[in-house]
Amino acid sequence: MKQLDQNIVQGILPKRKNESCKTNYGRVLLIGGNEEMGGAIIIAASATVYSGAGLVTVATHPTNHTALHARLPEAMVIDVYNTEKLIMQIQKADVVVIGPGLGVSKKSLEILTTTLENINKTQQFIIDGSAITLMSQEQLKTPNTKAIYTPHLKEWQRLTKLKPEEQTKDLNNHYRKQLNATVVLKKHHSEIYFEDEVWQNIAGNPAMATGGMGDTLAGMLAGFLAQFPNRKTAILAAVFLHSYIGDQLAKNQYVTLPTQIIELIPKTMKDFATKFDF
Repeated sequence: MKQLDQNIVQGILPKRKNESCKTNYGRVLLIGGNEEMGGAIIIAASATVYSGAGLVTVATHPTNHTALHARLPEAMVIDVYNTEKLIMQIQKADVVVIGPGLGVSKKSLEILTTTLENINKTQQFIIDGSAITLMSQEQLKTPNTKAIYTPHLKEWQRLTKLKPEEQTKDLNNHYRKQLNATVVLKKHHSEIYFEDEVWQNIAGNPAMATGGMGDTLAGMLAGFLAQFPNRKTAILAAVFLHSYIGDQLAKNQYVTLPTQIIELIPKTMKDFATKFDF
């Protein structure tokens, strides 16, 4: 298992070209946030915007629209229950995230099913939170796309039937192959399972154990994948920098909030960027 640390990530983020526009940095669609968990999708979308994605659209419950506009005016929003608009946005996106605050209701399952039916093989597809639970409960297959699952230990147990103490590298990799996806297993020293190798993140701390932290990571993954051409580099950088920022904050704080991490994403990316163009 390879170690993911600052030496690996320092310098791997490319500098932006002088001749740039928003369409150069990807279109991201985030799907989630029912009437009870709107904060989850707003946090995920905020992390995506602050990570530098060019155009960000959120498909969420109508009760969340005003809060989203007030909190994040940079993002566009649609009614997640308008199937025609949802399909249109799925087809336009470079990266699709589904799950933060989605819930596990019948309507949530319909939204997930619609997404699975309309995603295509060229798109990056992040399956997070409630969507992981629904995938496991309904025994849904990973679509033919560039899929990434981001489970915590209990969600991974739902997918694999492996208890946390049974989740070894070899068994985890076996189930990753069955899923036909990359897996970011969130834990103390999170593990990233690619098709050809496994990485362990050495950053992170218990001050980050608070609601919304996984939503932040999902948003960072989306933002990085939308704009960086190397998929593996984007995933490694997002996972490490998420924890790295948390470590910096934890030097002076007992608890680290997701919104605090989000605010520091642009500066931290600048600190880790290279002097090379795309």
